[in-house]
Amino acid sequence: MLKPLKLIIKSLIILSFTFLLASCGSKKELVYFQDEPIADQSLSELDNFYEIRYKPNDILTIDVSAVNVESVAPFNLPTVAYNSTADATSQATILRQTYLIDGSGNIEFPVLGTIKIGGLTRNEATEMLKEKIGEYVKEFIVNIRLINFSITILGDVNNPGTFTVQGERISLSQALGLAGDLTIYGKRDNILLIREVDGKKKYAKYDLTSVNVVNSPVYYLSQNDVIYVEPNNAKIKTSSYNPNTGVLISAVSTLATIAAIFIFRN
Repeated sequence: MLKPLKLIIKSLIILSFTFLLASCGSKKELVYFQDEPIADQSLSELDNFYEIRYKPNDILTIDVSAVNVESVAPFNLPTVAYNSTADATSQATILRQTYLIDGSGNIEFPVLGTIKIGGLTRNEATEMLKEKIGEYVKEFIVNIRLINFSITILGDVNNPGTFTVQGERISLSQALGLAGDLTIYGKRDNILLIREVDGKKKYAKYDLTSVNVVNSPVYYLSQNDVIYVEPNNAKIKTSSYNPNTGVLISAVSTLATIAAIFIFRN
């Protein structure tokens, strides 16, 4: 009589462990970018972007101003006025035109024609335009602004998403602040950066547990950077937990306990 009952208990215990293992998640199912190249191989190819460099698909506003407004008018794009409603008496909205950097890094600039601005910093582009416009006008100011500087933050942060950056400089710490910081499940020593450099994807890793992260050559971000915070092992283990499975495991364990009590009493 005892031998069959012992066999039943043993089977119930094995069944409980089987359900428990089946309820656990796996790294393969949960973690993004598992097959990225070794980060250290491309880290040395990335510069510390204290000043960003303009890239294809960047959108810029370029204003040329002077005391004599008429003298620089030919170097500014005309504004466009439009009504957002059919009511002709409503106040028109003034829309500033912008420059889109094409795939070759060029823009079409009034009077000057095609000029290459891709790959230049803001200061370099400003000086280049001053030199070219200076052939026609004296005493003027050039102001360039990047208006579509954005970064994407994914993974175990409190507020993942794509964020528009005001200005042209943001650090890793500031970026994670925009995303509401890491959750308790975020892996702090293995944060991934994906950046496009000259049309190719480059990768780097950050370790937030080290104060030296601020000395990383990629601590300051560039436009369109992607930051990914990997979940830690605790998150992975609990990711596939199913309450129904938990109830089933509990029921099987209870049956095993009852059977064991019955055996010892008899």
